Amino acid sequence: MSGAPESSGGPGELSYRSAQGRWVLAATVLGSAMALLDSTVVNVALRQIGRHLDAGLAQLQWITNGYLLSLASLILVGGSLGDRLGRRRVFTVGVIWFAIASALCAVALTPVQLIVARVLQGVGAALLTPGSLALIQSSFQPADRGRTIGAWAGLGGIATAIGPLVGGWLVQTASWRWVFLLNLPLAAVTVVVTQRYVPESRDTGLRRRYDPLGAGLAVVALAGITFALIEMGTLAPLPVVVVGALGAAAAAGFITWERGNRNAMVPMDLFTVRQFSAANGMTLLVYAALGAVLFFLVLQLQTGSGWSPLEAGLATVPITVLMLLFSSRGGQLASRIGPRLPMALGPLVCAVGTALLTGVGEGANYWRDVFPGVVVFGLGLVLLVAPLTSTVLAAAPDQHAGVASGVNNAVARAGSLLAVSALPAAVGLSGDDYQRPEVFSAGYDRAMWVCAGLLVLGGLVAGALIRNRANYPVGRD
Repeated sequence: MSGAPESSGGPGELSYRSAQGRWVLAATVLGSAMALLDSTVVNVALRQIGRHLDAGLAQLQWITNGYLLSLASLILVGGSLGDRLGRRRVFTVGVIWFAIASALCAVALTPVQLIVARVLQGVGAALLTPGSLALIQSSFQPADRGRTIGAWAGLGGIATAIGPLVGGWLVQTASWRWVFLLNLPLAAVTVVVTQRYVPESRDTGLRRRYDPLGAGLAVVALAGITFALIEMGTLAPLPVVVVGALGAAAAAGFITWERGNRNAMVPMDLFTVRQFSAANGMTLLVYAALGAVLFFLVLQLQTGSGWSPLEAGLATVPITVLMLLFSSRGGQLASRIGPRLPMALGPLVCAVGTALLTGVGEGANYWRDVFPGVVVFGLGLVLLVAPLTSTVLAAAPDQHAGVASGVNNAVARAGSLLAVSALPAAVGLSGDDYQRPEVFSAGYDRAMWVCAGLLVLGGLVAGALIRNRANYPVGRD
């Protein structure tokens, strides 16, 4: 199997309409889809996993958050390694790692074993996720990047939305273990396409050393804060406060260290660009809400409404259809009129959809109680996903494509991680409440209103701070 030629690392030359360009898009979508799929597909299987492995609500949160934790903590390292060692190479290693970890998830016999395997799965996702966007940025000619990123975002959004459907079908017809085994054939196809068609690229001017201290501080920060949020309703206050304080101190140390380190994992001057900082601030709010909405909705449909896993998964199909049909057009619209309006309006539309999903409970009717909310929510995603991704990458120079993508992905996963960690306890849920319909339904409604508020805030941030200019040189506003 012959590899594709290495590119110079500067602006790419591939066209969106070329055969090789389509193959590159296919490889990046397949790879990132695995990571996105597993961030949502597991949600619909959580109730069955809990029953089969005798897990409590905190352990179910860790099954979700163990993956998000390692992904968010190490995704910056993945982007940096791709810029340094070759984006195609690191992307391929990530896909293979992810497949091996998925197999370990499938054979887990206890909640602890599954949580450990999910953490390992997140490591693989951290290697492949930033590489998928960086490969697009470095392979395609500038005029086609917006459209290509729009297609990538749309197809990736489909993977996120279709996760509950696939998970529900597999859980109901086979076993929750097939949720993880599904990744093995996807990984094999991704590796073959990547090696045959994707050109290698790297930052040829990169001379910085690795930044292990920065990476370690990021891991400790997210792990400590996540532990405190999940366990604050379970453990005694002292260990929770100590670990949470350690996480907060590590977060402050990370920022201080990265600012003063010439070999920083994250070039902090990227954040002097208002467009880059504002887009990432919006990402934190919006993806926190997105992760929590999907987490709570599929559990509520099974617990509060008594639906089967397959029925709960089918409920989100309209999101999939809308993303498939219109997401690339959302990217084209933002290219014509600028990203500000779509990025401001999209979260507000999602907030309306989230509000419409409150009240889903016993005796819920799909067409009356669920369908309107998921359709409106999907329309909001169509508006915001592609412009958000394009704006983040356009605000950074091409040589920092891997790091910029890594930062944005880290922020998105951290938002979901923190929301899924904090919201159950914040709305009064713990223990085996996911099996008690009356208790879980009350917490679900409160969680939906919190998510709607986060989305409104995200839209306000975009409207106030995002500009329509496409590019900003690093170091200037």
